[in-house]
Amino acid sequence: MELSELGEFGWIDTIRRRFASIPVGANQGIGDDCAVLPLAEGQAWVVTTDMLVEGVHFLPDRITPYQLGRKSLAVNLSDVAAMGATPVASFLSVALPHSYTVEWADGFLAGYHALSEAFGVPLLGGDTTAGDRLTINVTAMGKAPLAHLKYRRSACVGDRIFVTGVLGGSAQGLCDLQAGHVDTPYVALHHDPQPQVREGIWLGQQPAVRAMMDLSDGLASDLVHILRASGCGAVIALEQIPAATSVELAVTGGEDYQLLLTLDARDASEVAQQYRNQFGKPLYEIGVIRQGAPQIEWQERGVPITPDWRGFTHF
Repeated sequence: MELSELGEFGWIDTIRRRFASIPVGANQGIGDDCAVLPLAEGQAWVVTTDMLVEGVHFLPDRITPYQLGRKSLAVNLSDVAAMGATPVASFLSVALPHSYTVEWADGFLAGYHALSEAFGVPLLGGDTTAGDRLTINVTAMGKAPLAHLKYRRSACVGDRIFVTGVLGGSAQGLCDLQAGHVDTPYVALHHDPQPQVREGIWLGQQPAVRAMMDLSDGLASDLVHILRASGCGAVIALEQIPAATSVELAVTGGEDYQLLLTLDARDASEVAQQYRNQFGKPLYEIGVIRQGAPQIEWQERGVPITPDWRGFTHF
């Protein structure tokens, strides 16, 4: 069987099963945006790692070194935010082809440093080596009270589903780049995602927030992760999705790095109002959790439709 037949998430399940025989103790591993390592006095570390590969995650001739440095850290801080934790450190490893210059490396580090400084996240280590293709791997750590951490498995029937921002802009930016347009506002979104760090910390403090994750592969894929982990289904109203361009790109495009969350229906309106007061922007309600198989029912003004929408996968 080719790996493409198994699929990215099929392979992840294979990895999970292979290592299931090794006890993890109180730690929690594969299945959320971060691993969780409990500490004393009700605290916990959260740890995430992400890899960016030239030609897969970015086009090196279309993104500046500064932008790539920022983005390399941003996608990891987004995972920490999705757990409701505060980022506290990062580790950076880079495989750099010999053709890259000192000036390129300085620009990359300037971007990485700028975002690190913005959120007070020190770089504590990493590794460097030569390679045939530019490959960047970042590990980020966060910390939070265990009671504040949010998991994919915690959605409940009746919960209302929200996202923290407009979707599809990054996907439109990639389309613009592929069409040869390099200076559009959407390209800027694609190259410089804004991790919802402060929003994630605040949402972690709200007991009414149940399940949460970041939107990296697109709503069509990412919401299904919550549904499978929580053992329920969902109804999504297309007209309520805050789409930057088309609804299809908003649902399938990925790399928005907004937060996807479910809220206890009894407190959802109050939390949404408090969020607007705190951040000056809305939480966008897009649907509801319901009983049933872990799949999404797409509706357009109350009428079910059956589009063939899937988010991004690597294999």
